[in-house]
Amino acid sequence: MQTAEIQRRFLAHFERTDHTVVPSASLVSDDPAIMFTIAGMVPFIPYLSGRVPAPWSRATSVQKCIRTNDIEEVGKTPRHGTFFQMAGNWSFGDYFKREAIQYAWELLTGSESDGFYGFDPKDLWVTVYQTDDEAERLWREVAELPADRIQRLGLEDNYWMTGQPGPAGPDSEIFFDLGPEYGPDGGPATGSDRYVEIWNLVFMQDEIKDVRSNTEFTIVGELPNKNIDTGMGLERIAFLKQGVQNMYEIDQVRPVLDLAAELSGRRYGANAEDDVRMRIVADHVRSSLMLIGDGVAPGNEGRGYILRRLMRRAIRQMRLMGVAEPTFEPLFAASRDAMQTSYPELGERYKTIERTAVAEEASFLKTLESGSTVLDVAISKVSSGDSKQLGGDTAFLLHDTYGFPIDLTLEIAEESGLSVDRTAFDSLMSEQRQRAREDAKAKRGQLADLSVYSSMRALGETTFLGYDELEADGEVIGIIADGQQVQSASVGQQVELILTATALYAEAGGQDSDHGTIVGPSGSAEVLDVQRPIQGLVSHTVRVSDGQIAVGETLRTEVDPVYRFGAAQAHSATHVVHAALHQLLGSDASQSGSYNKAGYMRLDFAWQGALSQETRSELEDVANQAVSADLDVVTRTMPTDEAKALGATALFGEKYGDVVRMVDIGGPWSRELCGGIHVDSSSKIGLISITGESSVSATARRVEAIVGPSAFRQLAAERALVSELTENLNTPRHLLVPRIQELTEELKRAQKRVQEFEAAKLTQRVPEIASAAERVGDVSVASFDAGGAGSVDDLRSLVAQVRNALGETAAVVAIAAAIGDKPMVVVGTNQAARDIGVQAGPLAKGAAGVLGGGGGGKPDMAQGGGSDPSKVKDALASVVASVREARA
Repeated sequence: MQTAEIQRRFLAHFERTDHTVVPSASLVSDDPAIMFTIAGMVPFIPYLSGRVPAPWSRATSVQKCIRTNDIEEVGKTPRHGTFFQMAGNWSFGDYFKREAIQYAWELLTGSESDGFYGFDPKDLWVTVYQTDDEAERLWREVAELPADRIQRLGLEDNYWMTGQPGPAGPDSEIFFDLGPEYGPDGGPATGSDRYVEIWNLVFMQDEIKDVRSNTEFTIVGELPNKNIDTGMGLERIAFLKQGVQNMYEIDQVRPVLDLAAELSGRRYGANAEDDVRMRIVADHVRSSLMLIGDGVAPGNEGRGYILRRLMRRAIRQMRLMGVAEPTFEPLFAASRDAMQTSYPELGERYKTIERTAVAEEASFLKTLESGSTVLDVAISKVSSGDSKQLGGDTAFLLHDTYGFPIDLTLEIAEESGLSVDRTAFDSLMSEQRQRAREDAKAKRGQLADLSVYSSMRALGETTFLGYDELEADGEVIGIIADGQQVQSASVGQQVELILTATALYAEAGGQDSDHGTIVGPSGSAEVLDVQRPIQGLVSHTVRVSDGQIAVGETLRTEVDPVYRFGAAQAHSATHVVHAALHQLLGSDASQSGSYNKAGYMRLDFAWQGALSQETRSELEDVANQAVSADLDVVTRTMPTDEAKALGATALFGEKYGDVVRMVDIGGPWSRELCGGIHVDSSSKIGLISITGESSVSATARRVEAIVGPSAFRQLAAERALVSELTENLNTPRHLLVPRIQELTEELKRAQKRVQEFEAAKLTQRVPEIASAAERVGDVSVASFDAGGAGSVDDLRSLVAQVRNALGETAAVVAIAAAIGDKPMVVVGTNQAARDIGVQAGPLAKGAAGVLGGGGGGKPDMAQGGGSDPSKVKDALASVVASVREARA
């Protein structure tokens, strides 16, 4: 039974029992506390917790999930994967234990010919919470399970909670028995891999508080509405129904594994280490495919870092199997083909996915090359001495700066007969993780506790009236100060106001929030920000400027009309520029992000390589032609499928509901799904002036522009600048560019002559500096304040000349000079000085420290700088003192 068919049967079964089929949410979680959707129930947390009323009494879904906390286990066990699909069914105050058990048992054990899974009941075991007599009784009644295949376990195994105060409850897990060849008898209680957990039924019946750990908390009482939350592992059902040994061999993963074997020239099943590597490649490529498909891009932080790590681990495993050339193009295509039946959108987005993957692979292969150079130098240096161990700091530098995997460093070092100081490396990694944890904790502390909005959301949604009105009345249903609900707010306080209706636009879809004021019968407030903290609620962050505002009052939200019109101009300009990009570059130049506010817009789009000046000019021209054409801007609300059938652009990585708002500019020329504010005709945009085009990543570019009156002001300022230049240079406007180029070349030649003169002047002082050298023990030390120098290179040249003039006996030269407004010092040593342990690096570092800065370098020549020119003599004296101390 193919995985897509397992998914279809699951959803069909629950749809027949009056469950609403809910499409999978994005892998990118809406919950600010987590980066990814890590479990099937994550999208349903607002409903299960009671923060938001559930729109259905019964629901079912098959949810895409990413979990990387056990990434090191991938490939080594039959069931660990970073991407997995969790099938689930939910009841929100409707049915409870009996029906949950009945639905699960029927689907698992009903015959395949009738649309079920056809498991033999004799192969199934069940666990229940140790005190849940009701669950055990229902399993015996509904499923007719014998008592010896129902086991009672404790809190750690059969009690579900989020780790936070709120809903919780006992659960019941269903296991498949692989047979005696996989482990001892005794059921799931043995902990043996023989028993595979395939479904978990959570009976959410308790409210808990004082949570100290997963097993230490206080049950306050029963929930007023009891919920059901279940999760069935699709991949686990697949490997059981397909008769394979693990999740890597199922139909959605095995094609990538087989291709990895083919590309490496190795056979799956011939070598245990290679088998693990092939499984890692298959898993990580699939996870990367799905993450990029949901709009995640490789990066150095957050979600982007997780994706990058997955991709680089896959590249690393191919390299360990002897494949040094790029492989992502065929591997990702194989994964797409395997997953596309379940996720057709992968085909629509594949050009962007492939471009992102191939660029990241090329970048990392270059990283491996540069990291290898650094590692080769470090190995050469260690090998030339007595040590046979590469420093942990070097391994950490390679890992942290170059993205060089530690296992690759270990392997290459071992090939050279060296070990790596793993203890020091692990210590540095531990310090970095601690910093990351502290940073994450600080960030979490800045986020509001979303539970504070629950009681307000229970009263209904905030109605947005701002599409048609600039003023709207709404009742205050909540005031939040410092994360807590309060009844009123007075002058000077900064609080959040939750209203039943608003005319103010909350930041969304790349558009900044409205500016405005809120006025009531006894006070008023300045609007600082407008956001949607949870689905259905709008929060207005305000500063009370007059009187007092209280819960229950009716307030009027008033939009700043000038700012609103500017924001509408910028948002419509973003759509126009996007359509112009499609016209010039094709549909591959698809939007990947945007931001717009009054007078400004930026648009990120999928593309490799900078746009030429000619293309930028053409882009601006096409966009402004659309503006001057006075195209109609039309907004319509319709079902998502209907909008897509009309050719509306659904932006990559964006999430849409069943009903969407479609914005046309010039009919199908620009047709996008968008909830933002727009002008009603393109001519009202005014003017679009592109100010910049830059790189966002290896596969994305950014266009920035100023819009409307701001663009006119910029053009006026540039015209004034050009007029001033023509007057000051006494040059006609059309000859300004060649005239400025001519003056620039003249300036460069003059600067070069000055530098040559200063260098020659310094060279003339070599005999003087050398003859003034003093003996410090058995070392000649020449220290000199040159006053000023044209460049550090001139200073280094002077040090080298003086060092040569001092001959073969041990010598140190330290010369300081001001370069610009910064004091610099360069220290040089000859071979005789280095032979007795006097090196330039520590001397330069010490002198630079006196100057208030830092420095260092090689044993023969080093330099440093600081910020305090008055300390130059002291810095030079420190060099002499350090030599004296070293030779004492």
